[in-house]
Amino acid sequence: MGVSSFFKNLFGSAKETTKEIVDQAESTIEETKIAAQPYVEKAEAFLEETVNKAKETATPYMEKAETIVEETVTQLKETATPILKKAETFVEETISKAKETATPHVEKAEAFVEDAVAKAKETAAPYIEKAESILEDVKAKGTEAIDSLTEKGTATDPKKIEKPNETEEVSE
Repeated sequence: MGVSSFFKNLFGSAKETTKEIVDQAESTIEETKIAAQPYVEKAEAFLEETVNKAKETATPYMEKAETIVEETVTQLKETATPILKKAETFVEETISKAKETATPHVEKAEAFVEDAVAKAKETAAPYIEKAESILEDVKAKGTEAIDSLTEKGTATDPKKIEKPNETEEVSE
């Protein structure tokens, strides 16, 4: 049993030693926090002062920048307005000139088309009249032929009129 007591003493003392080291580490950390606190506070104060100084220093420059931007926009508007008006006038004049230039050509084209249509009507009129005359003749001859067939049909066998293409052998 001497061995087990040896291990108990060995590990027991190791536990106590470990506990002491942990306690010392915790107290050292606590002491470090306490010692570092003034430095952290000084750093925070320094950072806050630096930010405030930067804001104070930058504010006039920001105001100047805003003023410069506003003045630049105003100058651009003043400069661009007459240019835009000139551009509008130029466009209106160009459109007007284009209309003036195109109007006689459009009128000539309209007159040319009207003349062409009139000439086409004059040229086609005799042919149209001939075609109408031929159609009337064809209608009249067709009517005569139908009337003639109808008269022949009543005088002869009605089966032959209904099927004039059939031969006599089939009908017998």
